[in-house]
Amino acid sequence: MAIAAALSPLVMAQPTPPGGVIEGARHFYAVRVYYEDTDLSGITYHANYLRWFERARSDLLRMLGIDQRAQIEAGAEGGAYALSQVELKYLRPARLDDDVVIETLCTELGAASCRMDQIARRGDEILCEASLRVGFISLDGRPKRQPREWRAAFAQFMTEEDT
Repeated sequence: MAIAAALSPLVMAQPTPPGGVIEGARHFYAVRVYYEDTDLSGITYHANYLRWFERARSDLLRMLGIDQRAQIEAGAEGGAYALSQVELKYLRPARLDDDVVIETLCTELGAASCRMDQIARRGDEILCEASLRVGFISLDGRPKRQPREWRAAFAQFMTEEDT
């Protein structure tokens, strides 16, 4: 506590969390491979790709104006997205200090689910590909229609022309 009090006058600006960018019908989100992401050989542990893909999808939702937290806090009337199916293809390893960009593309939009493709790249190299289905569920775990505004946001994102 004494350290925080002593340092607080020195803090001029607070950093903000990283965010992605939308270009046409694609969302891009950057991550860096940290020591905690690797195994003993310095290669990214395979499950971390799932974490990175999830962060990218969450960032996409935020950028589309989709308030996941409000839906969760809505109680019985609310809902949440849940990963229902995923297929991963590992092509090359990411290593400590690599900069990796996650690309997300929504390929199909249904009343209660979305299909998406995600790619993890280091420069021009594809490291990992994911094909997945995300379903909207009630808080008791049953499939539920996505909110109309959310479907509209996804539909608009899917039809944007690449610039």
